[in-house]
Amino acid sequence: MSREPRPAAAAMLRRRSQSSVTEEAPGRKELLRLIEAAGSVADHSALHPWRIIELRGKARRRLGEALAEAEGGAGNAVEKQVRKARRAPLVLAIVFSPKPSRKVPDWEQEAVASGVAHALSLVLDEAGWGVFWRTGLQTRSRPVHRAHRLEPQEELLGWLYVGGRGERQARARKPIRAARFLSRLTG
Repeated sequence: MSREPRPAAAAMLRRRSQSSVTEEAPGRKELLRLIEAAGSVADHSALHPWRIIELRGKARRRLGEALAEAEGGAGNAVEKQVRKARRAPLVLAIVFSPKPSRKVPDWEQEAVASGVAHALSLVLDEAGWGVFWRTGLQTRSRPVHRAHRLEPQEELLGWLYVGGRGERQARARKPIRAARFLSRLTG
């Protein structure tokens, strides 16, 4: 029996990163509702090994300065990174926050945190917001860790840049050839 894609599959196929967004952003109440939905990903032992840091306004400058420091830059390099950090009115830092567990290794907990980040990008997109996930070589640097006030055991996974969808639409993505990624183990 063949079935048509359900709404979640259709949303995943439709989603595109929006690298250019407007200054409109979801409010705190809407954001909490969307995080609640994203936080429902599979999570062995319900450890919730993640947290999200909301950066708006001047907090984005601190992010840009930390990125520049991580690159060893000064002057124009700082302003360049600050401009990048201000490319969206809302920046969500996704933090892997491992919990002690004899049953669930750190790698599995980090996978949960990554799943929350991806799910959040999907629900933000589905709610009509432009979203793109930014990472980079400086993501796990000391200056960036310090700027986000992370605990010693925590690691940053990257940032979701969120804003209104501009008039320019993201280009359609070429579908993957799923058969290349699916193999079969036989007995």
